[in-house]
Amino acid sequence: MSVLAGFALLLVVVFVVAYAVGRQAGPVAPGLVPSRSGGASPGAGGHDMGGMR
Repeated sequence: MSVLAGFALLLVVVFVVAYAVGRQAGPVAPGLVPSRSGGASPGAGGHDMGGMR
């Protein structure tokens, strides 16, 4: 049982550290805002990959 508790504690520590580093780094794309149209973004549906398979 102590191994499981240790693993859970390790997971919590890793996530807390990752969250802190992410908060410190800031947003990845500061100018990126969600679409207000409610529809799919342009090119999202039926996108042709130019022959790539």
